[in-house]
Amino acid sequence: MLGTLVNAAAVIIGGSIGMLLKKNMPQRVTTIYFQAVGLFTIAIGITMVVKMDHILIVVGSLAIGSVLGEWMNLEAGVDKMSNFLKKKLRIGNEKFSEGLITSFLLFCIGSMTIIGALDEGIRGSHELLFTKSLMDFFSAMLLASAFGVGVVFSAIPLLIFQGAITLIAMGASTFFTPVLIQGLTSVGGILLIGLGINILEIKKLRIINMLPSLVVVVFLLWIFA
Repeated sequence: MLGTLVNAAAVIIGGSIGMLLKKNMPQRVTTIYFQAVGLFTIAIGITMVVKMDHILIVVGSLAIGSVLGEWMNLEAGVDKMSNFLKKKLRIGNEKFSEGLITSFLLFCIGSMTIIGALDEGIRGSHELLFTKSLMDFFSAMLLASAFGVGVVFSAIPLLIFQGAITLIAMGASTFFTPVLIQGLTSVGGILLIGLGINILEIKKLRIINMLPSLVVVVFLLWIFA
């Protein structure tokens, strides 16, 4: 678990530095900075999607997951939770939930996350997660300077998600096949592209309601692939 703990610490430290940088930004710089973050998010999403396999399963997962998320109205639930946290912790950042979800997808959904956590669980090697920690440190700085404290709070789901994979890998490493990892990466990349569109204010997409797609794609690939 050392690699995951270092990774979470890197996000917290990098995010905290990014928040300090944000305080000194004039409005016109903040505006163009958001545009840069939006383009960066789309670019990362494209790199995750470019090697997509099992297209029908990926599309089906997005469709089923989106309907499930809409039925459960996840976006309203996340907004309610973020408003509760902002009130309790006296956080005034209106982009809290957007920063949290963007960071979660960027830091937690990808081949490097899963392979690194598997490597740590199976061989006890932390090297890949240490490398990821360095990358996430700088990404957290960039995101937190745009979105604020929500990025720092993304260390919590990162710790839970990545740590769970490490623990599962200790006893059931064969479950995470290359096909399953690629499917998760592809769906996560598509959701990141959607988040980039939101950040650029091209169109408001309900990405939070699409998050169940990440669970559905694992289930469908486990059955059919």
